[in-house]
Amino acid sequence: MSARTVLHQADIARALTRISHEILESNRGADDLVILGIPTRGVLLAERVAGLVSQISGQDIPFGALDVTLYRDDLGRHPTRNPQPSRIPAGGVDGKTVVLVDDVLFSGRTIRAALDALGDYGRPRVVRLAALIDRGHRELPIRPDFVGKNLPSALDERINVRLTELDGDEYVSIEGADA
Repeated sequence: MSARTVLHQADIARALTRISHEILESNRGADDLVILGIPTRGVLLAERVAGLVSQISGQDIPFGALDVTLYRDDLGRHPTRNPQPSRIPAGGVDGKTVVLVDDVLFSGRTIRAALDALGDYGRPRVVRLAALIDRGHRELPIRPDFVGKNLPSALDERINVRLTELDGDEYVSIEGADA
């Protein structure tokens, strides 16, 4: 299998900056905004986005992690990682604009699980979705509000997101027989 890099570190930084500006514009500011990442890399991206939104707006933006492992509908078919604790900011999510952040949006099943998990923590006013990569192939009617890059791909291709904090290097690649 061959792989080709589609985003470098600078491209990822630009995409996250654009997403951060779009979040602020969509929300008409930073009031009542909460950013939650979906483990593993979505949490790192959410932390970066919250930092950028805080820097741009001049307000501290609460962020956290929302583990969806036990809410997935495919636990029997796919090996999964061990559940991690969700970290919801002290102010909670009730009545807030919650932006869910994930690295790659594919079938939509992870986001469906995230919506179910989020319901256990309260009732947000609105939920938005930010994805670094949207690769298509949705199985559920789920659409991102903020996208770093649309990357159409074949079902047999794999999108690899590498982030410095976890992987020591930073890029997005697509891997497949003819990538």
